[in-house]
Amino acid sequence: MSQPKISTKEKFGYGLGDAGSNIVYQAVLNMLSYFYTDIFGIEAAAVGTLMLVVRLFDTFTDPAMGAIADRTRTKHGRYRPWLLWIAIPYGILAVAAFVTPDFESARDKLIYAYISYGLLMTAYTAINIPYSALASVITSDKDERSSLQSWRFGLAMMGGFLVTSITLPLARYFGGGGENPDMQYGMPIAMGILAAVGILCFIGCFKFTKERVYPEDIAQTAGEKQGIFSDIKMMFFNSQWVIVTLAMFIIQIRGGLFGAIKPHFTKYYMIHDLTGFWGQNENFIGLVLGLTMLAGVAGVIAANRLFMVLQWCKVSVMKLALFGSLIPYGLIFFVPREWWEATLFLILLANFFHMMFIPLLFAAIPDVVDYGLKVVGKAAIAMFFAGQLFALKMGGAIGGSMALWIMALFGFQPNVAQSEDALLGLRIAFAGIPFIAAIVVAIIIHFYKLKKGWENRQSVIGPGVEPQA
Repeated sequence: MSQPKISTKEKFGYGLGDAGSNIVYQAVLNMLSYFYTDIFGIEAAAVGTLMLVVRLFDTFTDPAMGAIADRTRTKHGRYRPWLLWIAIPYGILAVAAFVTPDFESARDKLIYAYISYGLLMTAYTAINIPYSALASVITSDKDERSSLQSWRFGLAMMGGFLVTSITLPLARYFGGGGENPDMQYGMPIAMGILAAVGILCFIGCFKFTKERVYPEDIAQTAGEKQGIFSDIKMMFFNSQWVIVTLAMFIIQIRGGLFGAIKPHFTKYYMIHDLTGFWGQNENFIGLVLGLTMLAGVAGVIAANRLFMVLQWCKVSVMKLALFGSLIPYGLIFFVPREWWEATLFLILLANFFHMMFIPLLFAAIPDVVDYGLKVVGKAAIAMFFAGQLFALKMGGAIGGSMALWIMALFGFQPNVAQSEDALLGLRIAFAGIPFIAAIVVAIIIHFYKLKKGWENRQSVIGPGVEPQA
C-alpha cells in the first residue's frame, strides 16, 4: 500500500524533537567535561571515569525504555506522549548538571556530579528512545524516512549550534564579564534559558507529528505477546542491525573524543591573534564550537542532496563521508599551533563529513527493522532504536572517557599553559584516534548489504522470502 507524502510542516515538527534533545546532549558532549575540569574543579581522570560509569547504567535503562515504549498505548500513540511527559524533567535536570554546589571536598563534588549527570542521562533515555522510534511509525516509505532523518539531524545541528555558540558567552555575561567572570554562577542561568527552548521544541514535535503505521503488527497475531528478552534476541539475530550498531558504537567513540576534548583543544592548543570580544577564551571556544555545528548542518544537507535528490545509495554516501573525514583528521595532527585558521577549517571539514555519515546511519535502522520482518518475521521498533541509542551513548561515553584519560596521562592541568607532552595528548585524542576509528567503521560498513533496492534482491532477503512488489 502506497504511503502519503509527509508534509514539510510535519518533517520540521519531527526535527524539532532532536533540536530539543541536542540543546542538552550537545552541551553534555561538547562542554560538560570542560565544565567539570575547568569550572567545577574535578580532576580530568576522575571525570573520564565518571563519564563511563554513568553510561554503564544505560545497559539496563535503554532496553527497558525500548520495551516500555513499544508497549505504551494511549490516544496520542505509543511514542509521542513521552515527549510531553519527560520534557520538563529533562530541562530541569539539564540545569542541575551545570550547578556547582559549594562543596569543599573533591569527593562531594564528584558525588554530586555522578548523581546529577546520571539522572540527566536517564531522562535523555526516556525521551530520546521513543522519539527515535517515532519516525518509523510516521511513515513506512523508506525515502520519506530518510528525509525525516535529514530534517532531524539538520535541526539537531541547529539546536547544537545554539547551545555550543552561546552557552559559554552567556555564562560569561551572567557571571559578570570582565577578566575573571564567575562562570559557576553564570553556567546554570545560561543552561536554564536553553533548557526552556528545548522544552518548547519537544512540545512542537508532539503537536506537529502523527503516528500512522506500526510495522511489527503485520508480523504478529492479535493474541501474541513478546517479552523484553525476546525483543533483545531479535536484535542480535538480525545481522544487519549488528553491523549498523557496531558502526554507530565505533563512530561515536570518534565523536566522543572529538566533542569532549574540543573546548580544551581550542583553549590550550590553538594559538590565535584575535582581540576584543572573540579574544576572550569562552567566546573563542563558543565561536569554534558554533561554526563546527554549522559545518555539521552543511554535511546533513549534502547527504540529503546526494541521497534524496541525486538518488545515490545511502551506503555509497556513508563511505564517501568516512573516507573524506580521513583528510582533515590526518592534517590536524601536523598543523602548527599558530595556524589557527587552517586548524579551524580542518575542524569544520571533519564535522562536515561526520554529519554526512550519522543521519544515514540512523536512517538505516528502519531498514534493518524491515529486514527483520522479512527474514525473521518480527521486529520491535523502539527496542531496535534503544540498542542503537545505547551504542551511540556508550561509544560517546568511551570516547569522552578516553579523551580525559589521555589528557590526564599526558599531564594536563586546567587553567595553565600546557607542557609539550600535554599538547601531544590533545592532538592524539582530538585527531589521531578519530582517524583510526574512521578506517575501522569503513571496514564494518563494507559488510552492510541493505543497499538501494535490497528488498527485491533474493540474495539479500534469502530463499523462500517474497521480494517486494
